[in-house]
Amino acid sequence: MRVVLDSNVLFSALISPHGAPDAIYRAWRAARFEVITSRAQLDEIRRASRYPKLQAVLQPARVGVMINNLQRTVILDHLTITLETDDPDDAFLLAMATTGEADYLVTGDRRAGLLQRGHVGRTRIVTPAVFCAEVL
Repeated sequence: MRVVLDSNVLFSALISPHGAPDAIYRAWRAARFEVITSRAQLDEIRRASRYPKLQAVLQPARVGVMINNLQRTVILDHLTITLETDDPDDAFLLAMATTGEADYLVTGDRRAGLLQRGHVGRTRIVTPAVFCAEVL
């Protein structure tokens, strides 16, 4: 099974050791599914982890370990972004899902319109709670 994890899910796993995002992160680390990422997402994680709001709650060493782990996954170098989203910063997530032939895109961002979309191609777009209930 191939899964795209929105950066907000990854950050939530690092911030709170309990809850669906952490369970998803641990399941991925236990090789229960394959994560698809991209250079764009790795850059976003590096950039966002430096925001003062996140620096206050994230441990830099844990972010570094997460980035190192992500660099050992399926990394898409060239994304063709053809789908529009309410938040243009999330278009790369849809491109990762379609290019990487993901089964799921897991996001906690209810404002960006990804969850309302429900799917892109063969990829289901779900919350961390739904992913845990259906997959883990």
